[in-house]
Formats: sequence, structure tokens, C-alpha cells
Amino acid sequence: MAAPAHHHFLDRFVTGHGLTTVFQPIVDLRARRVAGFEALSRFDLDDAPSLSPDRWFQLATDHGVGADLEAAAIRRALSHRRTLPANCFLSVNVDPIHLASEPVADAFRDAGALGGVVVELTEHHAWEFDEIDRSVAALRDAGALIAIDDAGAGHSGLRQMLLLRPSILKLDRSMVAGIDRDESKVAVAEMIGVLANRLDAWLLAEGIETAAEACRLDDLEVPLAQGWFFGRPAAPWAELAPDALGALGEPTIQARPTLHRLVDAVAPVPADDRDPLRWIDHTDLYRAVVDADQRPIGLISCVGRLDDGRVRPSLVANVHTAPRELAQRWSTSTDHPESPVMVTDDAGRYLGLVTLRRLMQFLAGNG
Repeated sequence: MAAPAHHHFLDRFVTGHGLTTVFQPIVDLRARRVAGFEALSRFDLDDAPSLSPDRWFQLATDHGVGADLEAAAIRRALSHRRTLPANCFLSVNVDPIHLASEPVADAFRDAGALGGVVVELTEHHAWEFDEIDRSVAALRDAGALIAIDDAGAGHSGLRQMLLLRPSILKLDRSMVAGIDRDESKVAVAEMIGVLANRLDAWLLAEGIETAAEACRLDDLEVPLAQGWFFGRPAAPWAELAPDALGALGEPTIQARPTLHRLVDAVAPVPADDRDPLRWIDHTDLYRAVVDADQRPIGLISCVGRLDDGRVRPSLVANVHTAPRELAQRWSTSTDHPESPVMVTDDAGRYLGLVTLRRLMQFLAGNG
């Protein structure tokens, strides 16, 4: 149980007093730009003891108000979405043991549509997928992506990852520190990178503190990176550390095969106009459904009344993705294998479709 002296402070934090949010940039190493920000809570009351955020969250859990404090932190973080820089996502943390609680569910529900939000499951406590599956489904239905923290070091094992199928796997700092000097850590990063590709997820290396670490991870084609080398947690929305991107040199994404030449520019269907009788075109088997910002939502069949106009999920890939990497993701996708992949630019806007036949022709040397 929390010490009696802490009860008063926890009660104030739960109501938002002394609770603030800072943001750490997440970098797209391939495009050399900020891709998103992770929201991190800070606790600051003049008369409160100086404890780490993790310690305050643990004390709240011990005292029976862990879900309430998580909900307060989520609400505070999401309140900044209206000023989030364009083409950036916002990552918020939640302990899986509180994900299904009413306060946390209400915090996400009250935020409305969650497009552009990544819900990161922290690894402070053991958890099982069947305890959170309905909550995860509700978050995804609202548009959120799911991430797992501390891949390779936390409580989530392979079974949980396979069941959860997160969109982002975060490579733990213990696997990143000194990776430029430790080939065993390189092997771990490569292994988790393969797992991420097969799960249709991005790998995010966290805790990067040196240029050498950043450059080695860039050489390994790790797509996302985060750490003090790029920027410390700060008020919204701080710029990257000076010369951080310059230390990496020019991006090399054009030096390898990409999806550019495989994309068919099939016109999309606006999300508010999905009447099959208005847009059926027998020359296209599928159309992408996009939102008002031209971001893909799913696919809709153009073959008669197949699926009755319902939108089905599909793989989404950045146009700079390597064809072989896409093939690996496609081979283990739980979506309809015959459906094409929706391709986006670096801003997440729809560009066109890649069919399985076109991809296989390319890989066979006939592209």
C-alpha cells in the first residue's frame, strides 16, 4: 500500500493538479523527419516528494487509484492533439492492467476519433491478451494504432505479440545501448525487426543517446527512432536536437527498390460516398476508401455487390517500402490475402494500390 503521506498527493494528481505532459520526438530514419511524439507524464507539486513518474504510477496502483491516474494522464496528453504538427502521430502510454478499466475506457471514448493516436502498452506488469482484447478492438475501431513497449525485455512474450499484432514494436533501451559496438545486440535488433515485418509492424528503437547508435540503427534499416540524441522530453512541440539528423547523413531510401514503380493509381472513394451504384467500375477489382485528409481507411469491392459495399481492412505500406519487405508482411497478414495493398506517401496520404500479382512479377524479375 502507498504510504499515508502519499495519499494526499495522489488524490491531487488524479484530479489533474500538478500533472503535466512533456513530449519526446520520434524520428522516421528513412525520411529524416519527425514522425510523431510520445507523451510522457510529469508530477510537480511544491510539497510533494521527488519521485519518478513510474514510481507515482506504481504508488497509485498500490493505493487502488492506478486506473484513475492513468485516465488523468491520457486526458491531459490527448488534450494537446489540436496543436499536434501536421503529419505526426501522438503516442500515449497505458498499463495493460488498467486498459479495460472504466476510467481509462472513458478517457479514450471521450476523445472521439483516435486517428493519429498510438496507444502504447507499457511493460510494468504481466498481462494476458484475453484480458484486454475487447479494449484493444474498441481502440482500433476508433482509429488508434497499438504499440508494445520494451520488445525483447518486457512481459509480452511471443504469444501476446502474435495475438495482439501491434502496429509498432519498441526495441528496449537495453538492446540499443552500445549497439554500435556489440554485434550480439545487432543480431537481436535484426531478429526483432524480422518479427516486426512479419507482424506487419514498425520497429522503433528507443533510448538512443549517441550518434554512433543512431547511425548503426540506420544502417540496419530500423524505420523509427527515439532518444535523447534526437531530443529530450519537452513542452510541445520542441524541435530536434541541433545537428541530430545531420549526423546521419543523407537518406538512402532511394538507393534500394521501393514500391514507386509497382503502384497502380486507382482513384479512391471518399468515406462519405460508398454507394456501389455510384462508383462501380469493372476495370478495378477494388477501390481504396479514404477520409477527408486522403488517408486510407480500407478497401471496398468493385465486383458487383460483393461485400455489399462494406469496407474491409487491408495492409497499408509507405511508398518507400522495399518490395521484399512488403512480401514478408503480406505472407503473414491476417487480412484478405487477395486484396491489394494501399500505398501512402510520407504524410500518410493515399497514392494507389499494389496487387499481389504485380509484386510477385517484380520479385520474379519480370517487373
